[in-house]
Order: sequence, then C-alpha cells, then structure tokens
Amino acid sequence: MDMALKNGCPLIGLNDSGGARIQEGVDALAGYAEIFWRNVMASGVIPQISAILGPCAGGAVYSPAITDFIVMEKSNSYMFVTGPKVVKTVLNETVSNEDLGGAKVHTGKSGVAHFIANSEEDAMLTIKLLLSYLPSNNLEDPPYVPGADPVTRNCDVLNELVPENPNKPYDMLDVIYPIVDEGEFLPVMSNFAQNIIVGFGRMNGRSVGIVANQPKILAGVLDIDASIKGARFVRFCDSFNIPLVVLEDVPGFLPGTMQEHNGIIRNGAKLLYAFAEATVPKVTVIIRKAYGGAYCVMNSRHMRADIVYAWPSAEIAVMGPESAVEVIFRKEAMASEDPKAVLQEREKEYRQKFANPFVAAERGYIDDIIEPSETRFRLIRALEMLANKNDSIPPRKHGNIPL
Repeated sequence: MDMALKNGCPLIGLNDSGGARIQEGVDALAGYAEIFWRNVMASGVIPQISAILGPCAGGAVYSPAITDFIVMEKSNSYMFVTGPKVVKTVLNETVSNEDLGGAKVHTGKSGVAHFIANSEEDAMLTIKLLLSYLPSNNLEDPPYVPGADPVTRNCDVLNELVPENPNKPYDMLDVIYPIVDEGEFLPVMSNFAQNIIVGFGRMNGRSVGIVANQPKILAGVLDIDASIKGARFVRFCDSFNIPLVVLEDVPGFLPGTMQEHNGIIRNGAKLLYAFAEATVPKVTVIIRKAYGGAYCVMNSRHMRADIVYAWPSAEIAVMGPESAVEVIFRKEAMASEDPKAVLQEREKEYRQKFANPFVAAERGYIDDIIEPSETRFRLIRALEMLANKNDSIPPRKHGNIPL
C-alpha cells in the first residue's frame, strides 16, 4: 500500500478473510487500523478497488468499504460486520450467509458493493475494464483511447425517444448508449437505486462520468439512495479528473414520511454538495423534466455547470403543472361554477409558459436548445472546449459534507 501511494499507481485488494485473529488480541486490531489509515490516506490520490472473493467479516470489510469500488463474486463472497452465529447469539435471529451479506444484498439493498461478478475470472475482467477508464492517480488525466466513432455522428433515434405524454416513461439508457463511443458504457451500482444511473463511457476517446435520472424507475425521482449513489460517484470523478456529463429528467425529490424520517433533506444535500464542490468540466443536458430543488441539485447553471443544454422537450419549473395550478389557483377555482374547467385552463397556460426551455434560455440559464440527434456532437464539442478548465474552491482543510 505504501509503495502504491509513493508510485502513484492504483491499488487492488483481493479479499477473502475471517477478520481479526482472535488469538492475537490487540495486535490484530493494530494491524487492521494500520491498513485502514493507509486506505484513507490513499483516498482521492490513487484509485482503490476491492474484490471480495470469499467470506469477509469484521475488520476485513472496513478496508474494502473505504476503497472506491467493490466487486463481489456472485456465489461465494459475503461481507458482514458480524456473522450469522453472532447474530443468532445476540439477537436470536436465524439468517444465512447469503441473506445477511451476500453479493445480491450488497449490490441491490445496502449499496455497499458496486459490481457483481459471476466468477473470480469475471471479477478480474471487471476490474480491468474499470481501470481502462481511470487515471493512475489524481495528478494524471484519464487514459485516451482513440476510436473510429465519428465526432459528428448524428443520433437520429433520439429525436423520437421522448414520449409526447410527459407522464409516460422511457429508458434513459436509450439516450446514453447512442451518444458514447462505440455504444460502450460501464454502469456502476446498476442494481442499487435504479432511479439514477451512474457509470463510465468515452466521448471522442476520453473518459467521462455519466450521471442520469432514469424515468423508467420511480419516474426518475431523487430519493435517499439515489442521492447517496450519485454523490459518491460525482466525488470520485472529481477526485480523478474525469469530466461529468449529466442527463436530467427529474420530477423532484421523493415525498413521504419514510423519506423524511430517514433524512432525505440531509442525504439529498450530499448530491447538491458533490456537484457544487466538483471542479472538473461539468456539462448538463436537460432531456425533459427539471422541477424544484432537484433541478438545482442536478448540476444546474447555478451550481456552476460549465455548459447547460436542453432538448425542446425540456420542462423547467418549480413544480409540475397539475400541482402548481392547484396551489396557485385553488381559490379562483373554488369560487367558480366549474372548478375543474378553471384548473384545466390554468394548467394549459402554465404548460405554455413553463413546460418548455425558452424562459430559462432567455435568462441565460441554458446555453442552447439543441436537437436531440446532435447531443453527442454538442457534448463532445463542449468537453473539448473545457479540456483545459482550471477551477478551484476556497482554501480549507476540508468541507463538512452532510454525512
């Protein structure tokens, strides 16, 4: 670990461990703490990747937890702070290794792991693919991989992608795959918080980190898990000089007592903080909905996005037409003979005024309204223009992100 940090090269851990050796007492704990400290010192300096290839318990899970990415082998890997026997003794709860800390649990429910591999060989190949997008350290640029995919290639399929009905879903992956080089995209945490997509692709041979709402799942809203997933990815990309491309279609934050009681305010602020703090090139494309605080959070111009584009289908407002009209014109509707007709008429007016990108464009909050088919070309041109971006934040020991 010391050698990797001195030489500025990625660190890969292959983990299969029962944790601290009980017979060694505090010496075993001291050894683990030395590892943890080095993980923290290397964080944001060199990429750290952990492969979980067998049962890992106790201290053996905390080192991987500090690293940037965790790959779990599907059938034989487990991660837990305390194993099933301890859970049975303390809580009188019977649970299997798989249900307590298997690969499906940690890639789908807890969000601890980022990738699931079908075998150990598949895990190694996943790590190799991931490394192909990353620089060796925070002082280098990501690798450049020249390809034959033309910069000016039009993505005509995108012109027909967004449904006319604003409440009808579509798959955001159908936007991502056409615009990246050779249609190659590596999703990260694809089984966790599926209402947001994060992952790596290339544009004109250069690595980009893509953050996109997924309208197909929960209408693409931001909830606690999606905010944490997005924030962690944004901070990684910013640490390692990887430009960010944001594809936005967000109706807002998920409402409800469950979200509020579990801290949607605090957790949603993590994504806001991550985008505001990032100094890498940041380009946003508003595909359809951009409502309320979620519009601000998803790398808006006011969060210092460098370039903001919008498709003609973009809707930018404080809230959706139905909800907005009910709030603003409720008294007027109740005083009329036909409240429903009044609300429908007002909703129509609201859509004409706000369900388009032109008001935001007039105020300079959007740089251009683009044809969907030109998205790839316009993104690449923007990223090339921003290649030498040099930005900084006020000097400080570190910020206090709302953990």
